[in-house]
Amino acid sequence: MTRDTIVPKLLDLAARKFDRPRDGLSAEQDLFDALGIDSVDAMTLLTALETEFKVEIPDYEVQDVRTFIALAEAIERRL
Repeated sequence: MTRDTIVPKLLDLAARKFDRPRDGLSAEQDLFDALGIDSVDAMTLLTALETEFKVEIPDYEVQDVRTFIALAEAIERRL
C-alpha cells in the first residue's frame, strides 16, 4: 500500500469520524483546521487509523504531523 492509496482511505475515515464533508478535505490541508479537532481528537483519529490500517504508530512519530499527507506518510512507513 502506498501513500496514494492511503490518502483517500485516510480522508474518508477522518470525514466519517468527525462528520465533515469528504469533498472538503484534501491531502495538503492541516488536519486540525480541516476537521476542527484538538490534540485529544487527533489521538482518537490515530487509534482509528491504526485499527483501519493494522499498524502501530508511536506518538513521537506523529507529534509534529499537521497535514493529511504527512499522516499518510507516517502510516506508509509502518506498513
